[in-house]
Amino acid sequence: MNLFQKFRDGLRKTSAKLADDIKRIVTRAPQLDEEALEELEAALIASDLGVDTATKITEQTRAAAKQSGQVDVFAIARAEIEQELAVGGSDIPVATAPRPVVILLVGVNGTGKTTSTGKLAHWLKGQGHSVLLAACDTFRAAAIEQLKIWGDRVGCEVIAGQYGADAAALAFDAASAAMKRNVDYLLIDTAGRLHTKRNLMDEMKKMHRSLAKVLPAAPHEVLLVLDGTTGANALNQAREFHAALGVTGLIVTKLDGTAKGGIVVAIARDLKLPVKFVGLGEQADDLQPFDPRQFSAALFGDTTQGPSRASG
Repeated sequence: MNLFQKFRDGLRKTSAKLADDIKRIVTRAPQLDEEALEELEAALIASDLGVDTATKITEQTRAAAKQSGQVDVFAIARAEIEQELAVGGSDIPVATAPRPVVILLVGVNGTGKTTSTGKLAHWLKGQGHSVLLAACDTFRAAAIEQLKIWGDRVGCEVIAGQYGADAAALAFDAASAAMKRNVDYLLIDTAGRLHTKRNLMDEMKKMHRSLAKVLPAAPHEVLLVLDGTTGANALNQAREFHAALGVTGLIVTKLDGTAKGGIVVAIARDLKLPVKFVGLGEQADDLQPFDPRQFSAALFGDTTQGPSRASG
């Protein structure tokens, strides 16, 4: 299955609801009067695209209708979404000396950090890279075992300690081991923490300092893992984590299970942070590198059923 097909399948719930809403509005009011435009804006906001983005798409639709009397709402939305999502680079750093590239995965409990760590390792291995995993979630029951299962599944060694151990010290040991073995990437799974708990954030900053003692530039990436099904709350989490830890990119999970996949757009616009990967299913290869063009095409791509144009 190609990447676009994965995006399309994973975003099916979000895309279907948006397509149905837009087609219903255009069918009922083909000239897109003010009432229809307000309804369009409300439908876009309901998908968690964000108020600013929804307003911008609506304004562009209004201007196009006045100018030509014929509007392709889907095309306007696709172009706007693609532009807003093209923030920064979606690639992760290339592994060059001194190795490794250190990637920290952070977020609240239940977002899929450990699973995303294993899936990211699988993707990197598929690109021909060597990967070491570090089980620095020493608090959650079974977190270490879960990462070890992923390590066995994708063929990566896991550096682990005891439950309750100092996560910063374990990160230091893992970085030292990764350097000695000259592996390309070290992925560090961290404990879930509430973005409102300052002491937990301070522990994460301690981990940053420990890693920097081994590699001055580490961590090279701080990837915030967000659950796409939480909608607008994911944006609040992203703001807090970014302010505290200097997040460099996002992994948005569970997009296949939500009708609110538009949250990806709202976060990227608000924080100017690139989405690096998205989770589109349960399998190891369902964590996919993010592509703004293919995402926007999948989100607003189904214009084959019913009318998608308004004409005067």
